Amino acid sequence: MNKSEKLGVTIWNYSSYSPPYEPDNILQDKAHDQTSRWSSDSNVPPQFITLKIEKPAIVQRITFGKYEKSHVCNLKKFRILGGMVEEKMIVLLESGLKNDSRQETFTLRHEVDGHCFPCRFLQILPIQSWGPSFNFSIWYVELNGIIDWNVVKPCLDWYSTYRERLAVRLCLKHLRQLGCLDAFEALKKKKNIRLEDPRLTELHDVLVLRGDFVETERVLERAMDDGLFGPFISSQEYVPQWTRIAEQAELNFPGISDNPRPGMRGGHQMCIDATTETIYLFGGWDGAQDLNDLWSYYIPNGEWTLVSSNTTNEGGPTPRSCHKMCLDSENRQIFVLGRYLDTQNRSPENLKSDFYVYDIDNNQWTLISEDTALVGGPKLVFDHQMCLDPLKKIIYVFGGRILTPSGTYTSTEAAMLNSTTYTIEHRFSGLYSYHVPTSTWKKLKDDPGQNAQAHEMKSRIGHSMLFHPTYRKLYIFAGQRHKEYMNDFFHISCGHG
Repeated sequence: MNKSEKLGVTIWNYSSYSPPYEPDNILQDKAHDQTSRWSSDSNVPPQFITLKIEKPAIVQRITFGKYEKSHVCNLKKFRILGGMVEEKMIVLLESGLKNDSRQETFTLRHEVDGHCFPCRFLQILPIQSWGPSFNFSIWYVELNGIIDWNVVKPCLDWYSTYRERLAVRLCLKHLRQLGCLDAFEALKKKKNIRLEDPRLTELHDVLVLRGDFVETERVLERAMDDGLFGPFISSQEYVPQWTRIAEQAELNFPGISDNPRPGMRGGHQMCIDATTETIYLFGGWDGAQDLNDLWSYYIPNGEWTLVSSNTTNEGGPTPRSCHKMCLDSENRQIFVLGRYLDTQNRSPENLKSDFYVYDIDNNQWTLISEDTALVGGPKLVFDHQMCLDPLKKIIYVFGGRILTPSGTYTSTEAAMLNSTTYTIEHRFSGLYSYHVPTSTWKKLKDDPGQNAQAHEMKSRIGHSMLFHPTYRKLYIFAGQRHKEYMNDFFHISCGHG
């Protein structure tokens, strides 16, 4: 296959436009010019813009340019059609753009039955903009594909034959449905085209023509044994089947059961030791107070064990919720960091970021640090994420909101409060690492704040973070920052083992 290149296009047709946002604007990439775009004069479908390619081409990719800032008229959902004639186009893509300033490139459908097919026309149909009830805008479009006639001509010939055979099959199905079997057999013989898989023909015969339901089941069973339904089954979405481990009453009222169980709570944390098949649960909020009970759940026999009803009395953490913990299965240790406090309960004395480790085998808590912020680690945070590199014994902590004493503001914070609606809780923590063997913290990345670049990773809450031990990468997805709900996805290399 020849090398892909930029395709020459012109505007062929469009549904509407709102002056001065004319359709021809999308042929020039002017990211800094807010007027350099096509905008429909309505958001009522169908709205469209049709491009004509200067020569028949195998269109492989489409690139959308955007304005230098996010915009409410950007296409959240769109559909792209293509074909040799405007009246007979097929769907090439259904997708959407991110509401940012970065160009996006999509691969278009350009093969049928393993053969490439050419297009002369391409139509973009906006479906939904990012702003509710706003008209649609496209800033720039570029097509890439193959225009070498030595490549395109054989594909065009094959596609013409394919469409003819497809039309004949549709006629055969129609004739059979009408019961015009003589005409059906004559056309089939004349064109020498097999209508369908022989098993489908057999199924039509026994089910539709003869109404033999018993034989129909046998036909379907044979087809299933031959793997005929395999591709269809594999393309279906998985349907989860949930199994209740314990009744709700047993969880809320442990005395009902012979075995103790943790009570109702939220904001707690769990971690699992896959080697011993044991789940550990610590802390949380029961609706009235924070908790500091530690439980273990042994998966093979489905039994809970109350390890400690009050970890504070054993040298462990105070009651807390919205904390995080991770487990080192090799050294049999659990690490606990962070917590949330209501504003009225905050003071400089209780806003220290204490950091604990629990020795599972010796049933012993150790206070690693009274305040990680004093030794190079994060300030007291909640709704952060924490995970462990099991090879290098490094704990990574990212994001979360920083708690600050009520009524106490720095000059920067005071300026924020006077100029915006942000509260003191809208300060976010960066990315930190903790090396367990040497008990040392390191700040890897601070929160860029309002100075963040368009595609720079911002600190957040409510995100997910995982560590891949083979690729040695952190994967961070989504989250919330102020009133913005994110769907960005980052990976960060953590070096070689």
